[in-house]
Amino acid sequence: MNLFQKIIYFFLEQQEKALTKRLNKHLKVSSTNSTSKTVLSKGVTMTLSAETEKKKELVKLNVSDIVKASNNDPTKLLAFIESKGTKVIKLDNADKVLSVINEEEGLITPLEGIEALYINIVTESGFSLKSKPMFILRNGEIDPYYMVHQFYKWYSLYMGLPGFDFISQKLFKISLNSDGSILSNLNLDEMTGLREAIARDREATDFALELAKTKEGSKNVLDKIKNDGGANI
Repeated sequence: MNLFQKIIYFFLEQQEKALTKRLNKHLKVSSTNSTSKTVLSKGVTMTLSAETEKKKELVKLNVSDIVKASNNDPTKLLAFIESKGTKVIKLDNADKVLSVINEEEGLITPLEGIEALYINIVTESGFSLKSKPMFILRNGEIDPYYMVHQFYKWYSLYMGLPGFDFISQKLFKISLNSDGSILSNLNLDEMTGLREAIARDREATDFALELAKTKEGSKNVLDKIKNDGGANI
């Protein structure tokens, strides 16, 4: 495992440890999402996630097949995404448009409130306080490894894995730039949702690392994925 991987894993493990430590401090004894259930009993946390694990394996297998069949061509991956009903928008100034609501290029998970209204207006997707998942990217060449990272997350969402709801994703983005104090005020549903969001990002990163580790310049690509969020390199 190289230094870059160790840094990623250290961050994710610290997040997971903090979440687990605080789970036992809440009175609510269970939290259920689309594919798993977390139960608290006498200070012990048990997560029933057989369906989640099954879907995770299927996602990895299917994404591997799709990426291989498309030769990891971003254009073909975007065409596949569109064929499944997810809107793909190209904007010359996508990075600046998205920065207004603290989003980055690539997969935009479902939004609510003013963020949803904003994204719906700029993408001509209607006038609503809720938005559907969509891809927003700048015009021009798309880095294939950044694309596959975003594609993996999209396919996980498409397959119904948890962690992509508005609150979980919002907390995930906040946690990336916080000192961890936010975690002390979360309820059980919020903490389990955040934990799932972290897991989905980790799975996508692992897949991108595995795909890129033998390619020249892959470290630069993955630095871009984690630190900048830009699709163009």
